Amino acid sequence: MGFVRLTKRDDLPRSREIMITVLAVLLSIVLAGIILAIFGLNPFHIFKEIVLGAIGTELRIKQTIVKAVPLIITSLGIIVAFKMKFWNIGAEGQITMGALGAAWVALNMDPDTPQPLMLLMMMAAAAICGSIWAFIPAIFKAKLGTNETIFTLMMNYVAIKFVTYLQYGPWRDPSVNGFPRIENFPESAQMPVLGGVHIGWIIAVLAVVAVYFFMNHTKKGYEIAVVGESIETARYAGMNISRIIVVSMLISGGLCGITGMIQASAVEKTLVYGIANNYGFTAIIPAWLSKLNAVSAFIICIAFAMLIQGGEYIQIALGVPSAVSDIVQGLILFFILGSEFFMRYKVHIGRNREEEVA
Repeated sequence: MGFVRLTKRDDLPRSREIMITVLAVLLSIVLAGIILAIFGLNPFHIFKEIVLGAIGTELRIKQTIVKAVPLIITSLGIIVAFKMKFWNIGAEGQITMGALGAAWVALNMDPDTPQPLMLLMMMAAAAICGSIWAFIPAIFKAKLGTNETIFTLMMNYVAIKFVTYLQYGPWRDPSVNGFPRIENFPESAQMPVLGGVHIGWIIAVLAVVAVYFFMNHTKKGYEIAVVGESIETARYAGMNISRIIVVSMLISGGLCGITGMIQASAVEKTLVYGIANNYGFTAIIPAWLSKLNAVSAFIICIAFAMLIQGGEYIQIALGVPSAVSDIVQGLILFFILGSEFFMRYKVHIGRNREEEVA
């Protein structure tokens, strides 16, 4: 009975999925424009300035790339976990702990260590620390079936507070007269620049290729996808579910940890408690928008970096609150999540013909 009925879709063509996703993004932009107009802002002018603020000059383009790098690498880490339907909301903490590992190496190794060796050691330490921070919720999920969403979310705050303690306590630089700041990294621990931007962009591109190959052309990537589709199917096929959960989260946390190393070495040039800068949360959006595809995530992360950079620009140039770009991001996520409903179900309006015949 009733005029609105839902039926589950059997198989939606890829072209229709893309069409629904594009429509959702367009609707989110339209609604964002309406909200801006309600607050007395010209949406066309705001959107134009956001684009110009992101790519209007060479310097702005470089800043957009700097913001795209952590988004890309973090979203790749999230994709690996999400593909298995392990909802890793702990990227923020894994980035922070990765930066901590890199900072420990940078501040304790001989400053005269050759730069390539120093950076490799920092990256290895960052990946290990990020992996350890991801391993903890993974092993609890694998062995005890705990809720990974809450577990990983709470671990973000533990990581941030621990780094805050170090910054205000044991690691505080005594030469800054009591100011809560950790000593700057030596030159050998700072990433070199290539093409006007730190070499983190090269790491991001290589990470995209590696994750795409891993997820689509390796046995372990296939197992992760199978577990994500159906744990029962994976178990019937003889897969070790616990091991797959742990391995995928080690990779996920390791990638997020590398993001922390890049931010500490190339951007902050030291360790600060806000090193993750919300990239761990923001990267969830492009990861989901990409349908968990590494190449698509690369493109979408660049678009989101433009949105972030453009938002910062209009805040300074036009005096517009930075919340404007947050509104757009939030609406995009809302509409994309809503579009998932229409990809899975058909909506029928009107009475069921079988009921009418009866």
